[in-house]
Amino acid sequence: MKKVTGIGGIFFKCADPKKMNEWYARNLGLPVEKYGTTFEARDMDDSEKIVQTVWSPFPADTKYFEPSKKEFMINYRVENIEALVEELKKEGVTILDEIANSEYGKFVHILDPEGNSIELWEP
Repeated sequence: MKKVTGIGGIFFKCADPKKMNEWYARNLGLPVEKYGTTFEARDMDDSEKIVQTVWSPFPADTKYFEPSKKEFMINYRVENIEALVEELKKEGVTILDEIANSEYGKFVHILDPEGNSIELWEP
C-alpha cells in the first residue's frame, strides 16, 4: 500500500502571519494569499494529476498544532487515508482525531514518537 505521496504542507508559528506573508512575497517572490502560498506541480506517476504543497504561517498562539508544543507542523499527502489510519492504529500510532472531510479533502492528525503533530491529507 502506498502511504505518503509527498509533502502536502509546511506550517509554522510566527508572531505576525500577515507581516511574514508580506516579507516572503516582497523578498522571495512567493505568490502569497491570506493563508500563505500553494505550490502546484505534476505528479511523477501521473502527469495529468496536479499535486499541491502549501506553505503557511500560523499565529504564534495557534492551538492547531496541539498537543505538540513545536513551532511547526508538516502535512503529508497520502492515498487511501481510511486504510492508512487503520494500519496506523494496528501499529499503536496515536491518532488524535477522526478523519475530517472538508472542501480540500480528508484530514487526520497523528503524533510521531517525539510528540510532533503530523497532519495527513488525502486531497
